[in-house]
Amino acid sequence: MKNIILNKMIRKIYILLLTVSLIVTYSCEETYLDTVPTDSISEAAAFSSPDNMELVLNGLHRQMYSAQLEGSSGSRNGESHFLPSLDFISGEVIHTGPGFNWMKADAQWLLHTNASSTTVFNFWFQRYHFVETSNALINGVAASDFAETPQLNNILGQAHAYRAWSYWRLVTTFAKGYLIGNPSSDPGVPLLLEQGAPYEGGPRATVEAVYNQIESDIDQAITYLTNASAPADKSHISLNAAYGIKARIALSKGDWATAATNAALARDGFPLLNEDGWQSGFNSVDLSEVIWGSRIIDTESNFFAAYFYYISFMFNGGECRGNNKMINNELYDAIPATDYRNKAWLPMAPNTNSAAYNGQGGSYLTDPNYDDAASFNAAKAAIIAEYGATPAHNTHPYMNVKFKQSNPGTNSPDDVLYMRSSEMVLIEAEAKAMLNDITGAQNALDILGSARDTDFDKTDFATQQALMDQIKFQRRVELWGEGFGYHDKIRWDEGIDHTNSGASLVIYGAGFMQDKPSVNNDWIYKIPQQEIDANPFLTEADQN
Repeated sequence: MKNIILNKMIRKIYILLLTVSLIVTYSCEETYLDTVPTDSISEAAAFSSPDNMELVLNGLHRQMYSAQLEGSSGSRNGESHFLPSLDFISGEVIHTGPGFNWMKADAQWLLHTNASSTTVFNFWFQRYHFVETSNALINGVAASDFAETPQLNNILGQAHAYRAWSYWRLVTTFAKGYLIGNPSSDPGVPLLLEQGAPYEGGPRATVEAVYNQIESDIDQAITYLTNASAPADKSHISLNAAYGIKARIALSKGDWATAATNAALARDGFPLLNEDGWQSGFNSVDLSEVIWGSRIIDTESNFFAAYFYYISFMFNGGECRGNNKMINNELYDAIPATDYRNKAWLPMAPNTNSAAYNGQGGSYLTDPNYDDAASFNAAKAAIIAEYGATPAHNTHPYMNVKFKQSNPGTNSPDDVLYMRSSEMVLIEAEAKAMLNDITGAQNALDILGSARDTDFDKTDFATQQALMDQIKFQRRVELWGEGFGYHDKIRWDEGIDHTNSGASLVIYGAGFMQDKPSVNNDWIYKIPQQEIDANPFLTEADQN
């Protein structure tokens, strides 16, 4: 079996996806709804026409952020969950207090190292769900006599892109990193390109074999999308987004020239945010540099499984009120005063939480930054007023205000961003630095550095090492909280050391310090125990 639940329930999942899309996206098409009730749509009907295939594709767009994938466990689903989780595991985003203890175990390295955890199960389950549905779309078209049209090219382009993205997420998470391992022999993940009965599953393919399929898929996606209808929304995978996925894939395997070229193509037409845009809160796909992201509709909100519940200060939930997420203190202190991004965190916010992990919270008597109750209380009141939180929200030194709700102090939904042109600039800069193209890397880095820091001077970084140090710094600041920390550390072969970060050793436990990935296999997610038990091609010997 490919996955114990995916294999048994794939027909039901197709129906679920189609039903959701019909209700949410196409409820105005009364003829179709009258003749084919949404609770009795067959798999054959779902793939009987390009129009119906678009509905299935719409279901995948929703599943990118949804916590409601049938057959999964709890709320740990979609990028809404895994973007912050990956930054908690890597130590880029730091917990300051108990809140409702959401994702504290991620930061403590207790979940991705546990084969029975819902975190590893859902990461695996959801991505294979994307693979299975993409397979059905690709193979369904191949078996049909549909005429080639821009609509059909759009369906095939997105299906191939989703399959490439899914396998890239799987192989870079459940296998040793391409740049620090031996790809031709390291075990990757099962490579499954068919759909439907008899659900035979498969063994772990090598990392290199999985990458070969990923690269084939993303190249096919680009070919199809070049001749496709325009994307209806940024939640759809556009040609630019496909170029961006290809750039990420190439970066992760050290194909530097391909990474640089495709990163430049991806960001074409998506200008960098100005200061006002950058300070607006990263809550809308309509921001100029957003290439790919989910537009969240009120009726489809995850509420207390939403991305902003995990990451935003002012979201009105117990996790947010009691557990501000803060930046690594050393990283923040390295941000120049002339760089406006320093406004995204508040190093002097009063520590108002008596349960704060650093033991300094509750009043001016324990907070070393304040000498009296009046200034302590006034500082909190000013933050609450400026950012629209409730009086019940705590504050904490170095807390994040990068992510702002469009309707602060509520549990209203906000969009989830997957790809920005800033990331693409940094991919281009890193790739050129690794090619030892010093001038090219300086010029690419200058695009972002000069946009954020009035005193930025690209000539300060005149060697490959100086460039890489600055690129790493820029990625950690610019992309903080957007889910890149885990895979960046694997690519750079860097460990975790929270000694001067502001994290608590007592609370963080194993997550406080971890050796670099090349000598520490705990960076690799465990394969779900359910998969080991159900897949006849896998045994305990295949476990990471």
